[in-house]
Amino acid sequence: MTDKLTVSVLGTGIMGAAMARNLARAGHTVRAWNRTRAKAEPLAADGAHIADTPADAVRGADVVLTMLYDGAAVLEVMREAAPAVPPGAVWAQSTTAGIEATAELAGFADEHGLVFYDAPVLGTRQPAEAGQLTVLAAGPAEGRETVTPVFDAVGARTVWTGEEAGSATRLKLVANSWVLAATAAAGEVLALARALGVDPQHFFDLIAGGPLDMGYLRAKADLVLNGKLSPASFAVATAEKDARLIVRAGEENGVRLDVAVATAERFARAAAQGHADEDMAAAYFASFDEEPRS
Repeated sequence: MTDKLTVSVLGTGIMGAAMARNLARAGHTVRAWNRTRAKAEPLAADGAHIADTPADAVRGADVVLTMLYDGAAVLEVMREAAPAVPPGAVWAQSTTAGIEATAELAGFADEHGLVFYDAPVLGTRQPAEAGQLTVLAAGPAEGRETVTPVFDAVGARTVWTGEEAGSATRLKLVANSWVLAATAAAGEVLALARALGVDPQHFFDLIAGGPLDMGYLRAKADLVLNGKLSPASFAVATAEKDARLIVRAGEENGVRLDVAVATAERFARAAAQGHADEDMAAAYFASFDEEPRS
């Protein structure tokens, strides 16, 4: 069996487009679809075939990769695609969909004879473009030889969490709870420094090299301080969606996640202020009733 595959990428936003490019660069045949075709068209220059419908995209596919907004969007698109997916094809589901939606999608795959891999990724625009994502993967051991070349093309590392669909999603939610909390905290520390007349650099000098220092904090602060919130590495609106998935997962399992609740509300306020498509670091603006002047 050749390791060069026909891979259908459904969803070519920030992450999906980068993954499609890296799959093409690895020598795989890529068929890409996006609801707004114009977002998929640039992939033609990388050798991808741009399909008009999900069904057109998945015909003849060895692997279908979904990277859409949420679980509902994935289910809607796969319902359109399912009649054309070859029996026994592998489905790598990389959308952050949440626990309940992942179970529903796995059931849909079983009903349609697809081999389902729960495969969310860690990373944002830059690592996605560089093929340096971390893939969190769960699914049957038999069949992994088909999906592994796909994960190798888009990521630097694959972390297998077992055969149970949903185990990778659960780990992704735990990881995202930390990422989103750290993002919100970065915005708040900058907002408080501004309000108190403290030069943010004095804060960074204070924590430099110690256990409170953090490269991620500095990276997100740089986006705010230097007006580099667009194009987004990970958008405010998507961050809010993920934060609410985390809150729901906690509620369903008897855990109060006060920071996650507050973080979701910060992202919602920032989106309402007009920052929905900017980098999630723009949650900084949720600290102010009026847009701060530089």
